[in-house]
Amino acid sequence: MLRSLFLGFAKIHILHHASKEPIYGLWIIEELERHGYRLGPGTIYPTLHSMTRDGYLRCESKLVNGKIRKYYTITKKGSYALNQAIGKLRELVEEVL
Repeated sequence: MLRSLFLGFAKIHILHHASKEPIYGLWIIEELERHGYRLGPGTIYPTLHSMTRDGYLRCESKLVNGKIRKYYTITKKGSYALNQAIGKLRELVEEVL
């Protein structure tokens, strides 16, 4: 139960950061660790891929230091989902806290 709950929170983080600037897998893993999440590549990369497949993120590959890095940015559908999540999150925080 906790794992799926925290993965939902992580997805909100991903959408939030992808709305600010392009993100990539290792960066979001480290960013989530700063917030106490322990999600490894085996969780983050499939999550990024499914969010892209479902239309919440857009992926662009770039060559960085001789390696291909995939950068993710939010889509219109992702922005809508993020705004909906923020509203629900605000309501939940007010009720719980």
